[in-house]
Amino acid sequence: MARRVAITGLGTISALGCGVPALLDAMATGRCGIGPISSIPTDRLSVPIAAEIRDFDPAAHFDRRQRLMLDRAAQLALIATREALAAIDLAAIDPTRCAVVLAASFGHATLDASYHALYADHARRLPPMTVPRAMPSAAASHVAMEWGLHGPCFSVASACASSAHAIGLAAQMIRAGQVDLAICGGSDASICLGYLKAWEALRVLSGDACRPFSRDRSGLVIGEAAGILVLEAEDRAMARGATLHGALLGFGMGADAGDLTAPSAAGAARAIGAALADAGLAPSAVDYVNAHGTATRLNDSTETAALHAVFGGHARRLAVSSSKSMHGHCLNAAGGLEAVVTALALREGLLPPTLGFRAADPECDLDCVPNAARRQPIGIALSNSFAFGGLNAVLALGRAE
Repeated sequence: MARRVAITGLGTISALGCGVPALLDAMATGRCGIGPISSIPTDRLSVPIAAEIRDFDPAAHFDRRQRLMLDRAAQLALIATREALAAIDLAAIDPTRCAVVLAASFGHATLDASYHALYADHARRLPPMTVPRAMPSAAASHVAMEWGLHGPCFSVASACASSAHAIGLAAQMIRAGQVDLAICGGSDASICLGYLKAWEALRVLSGDACRPFSRDRSGLVIGEAAGILVLEAEDRAMARGATLHGALLGFGMGADAGDLTAPSAAGAARAIGAALADAGLAPSAVDYVNAHGTATRLNDSTETAALHAVFGGHARRLAVSSSKSMHGHCLNAAGGLEAVVTALALREGLLPPTLGFRAADPECDLDCVPNAARRQPIGIALSNSFAFGGLNAVLALGRAE
């Protein structure tokens, strides 16, 4: 019999602050982390706003040698993992049965600095740790090394669904009895000139705010973050008296196999339906959906259509909000951060708002919890992640019993 999967640790850092308490405060007060970029020059950017982690001093978290080895993306992953593991005694768990499954996160800051040195400054050599810092599996390796974990350790690359895929695959390993504990989620640090210019070329960035589901929405806002969950077999976690933040009930995934950038309502609906089937849930059991909700015109209307296709009349009774309106679109970290948000919504009975909502859109006819958080006990929630390339991942979470 498959084991029930418990969430026993949560960790995060984002534009909303460092740590779960800061994230929870932002959810409750509707605080937005989006603003002018301060960490890099913006004179060459057409869209100089992002959801940036401010007042971040790596020296407060890592010594000089560590900083030489760590890109910003790996730094964020380690900080969030430290919080997620703070109440867990790993010494009591066989390290060969502890997995690390994180989103693949390129070291954009490292690559950006290296290419500038090479092409602009005509450097004859680059720092020797450039490749190990920039490789997309670096964060997972550093997490395993810091805690001496010898179980499965790998990174998942599926664009903005990467973290959600990582969490779902980790849960499957717990269920199957392959591991007893899994650290999963992801990090992303993409506020770099080169990468932001690439996003500008897509013409999907908003120049002022992220307004998901609002009729006047104008595009997404890039964010940086890490969101980490610790998953364990529920029976083992309860036996050792662990604090349970919730449960990972189901996981659905699939491919649109259509357009490289345009989303598919049918593909999203299949992934949502697969998550419900995996959890053994009827659509009517779901109380809340943390939407992918990027605030692009096509994404939000397509996701709305998918929700109507799966939930039918129940879609009118669902609360569906996009926390990206507060913390931005954190790309490869999005699914991890939003899974933490969804777990907190279940644990606290607090639905995060969709900020910036100004006018109803007939193509987004949902209860999007506009502009203010809502106190509402909920038992079942979904977290949607839909990526370029038609790569879809949906997590079904439940309140701790």
